[in-house]
Amino acid sequence: MKSLKGVKVFTSEVERAKKAAVLKVGSETIGAAREFLAEEGFVELLPVIVAPITDPLRHNTDRAVIEAYGGHWHLTRSMIFHKQAAVTVCERIFSFSPNIRIEPPDWGKTGRHLWEFVQLDLEVRDGTREELMDLGERLLVYVLERVRERCADELAFLGRNLRVPQRPFPVFTYGEARKRYGDDFEVALSREMETPFWIIDFPVDVREFYDREDPERPGVLLDYDLIYPEGYGEALSGGEREHLLHRIQERIARQGLDPSQYRGLLELAERGLPPSAGFGIGIERLIRYICGLPHVAEARLFPRVPGELSVV
Repeated sequence: MKSLKGVKVFTSEVERAKKAAVLKVGSETIGAAREFLAEEGFVELLPVIVAPITDPLRHNTDRAVIEAYGGHWHLTRSMIFHKQAAVTVCERIFSFSPNIRIEPPDWGKTGRHLWEFVQLDLEVRDGTREELMDLGERLLVYVLERVRERCADELAFLGRNLRVPQRPFPVFTYGEARKRYGDDFEVALSREMETPFWIIDFPVDVREFYDREDPERPGVLLDYDLIYPEGYGEALSGGEREHLLHRIQERIARQGLDPSQYRGLLELAERGLPPSAGFGIGIERLIRYICGLPHVAEARLFPRVPGELSVV
């Protein structure tokens, strides 16, 4: 039987005070990220909630689809394709994008997963992996510094001694991390490390078709994931993008996907997509890390946890 939750956050003065502290930290986190990106020349987009296509995400096969105006519309799983289209208009864009991903019920126990969450999604025309990794480090440091300064009382109430890491962050390749720690290398490394760190050079077959394969190293993607220390797991996931029509077609075919499902993207590529790179940051996971929370659900007032029902 599925558990029914959703009102416990309002049951005591202590819980209300804790939730208020977390919400203040969350508000300052979003504000600080906006400040940083504005200073970096980014333009904010309104989020896309429904679309004819959305992120395929092979690990997540359940689609949240509605019917309207004689067609089928996906609830957004990420704005990946809209970001690629948007940089044809503005060089640097970002959006705080609500995502719906109907995850396996067991994922509700990891402490890291919600099936409704907000992602800070950004993209840079002509961006490279190195430039976006530098941007991601500077963004995280800026946010942590501002939140520690502006939310000192809230962090003290939550018992969180928030440390601001030194740049540059350590870098591991996917191959060396997996060889050293096995299939669960991300979790093992996250628990061991005391500073955020990068994992790069993912094999082409473990990620989605839109991430760019290194032309000089076939089979290796120009991807980059930032991982929090202290066991908090993934912070950021990104990559350079496939933008040439024939490469997108080849990658779609390689993954056994139906090209007709991505007609809009293929039409954009036929007209000409610029090279770009970007990443997404889960806002609730960032708040969880900043506040030192046991579960990402505590970062929201009305969380949607895989496998759980809610009354509000």
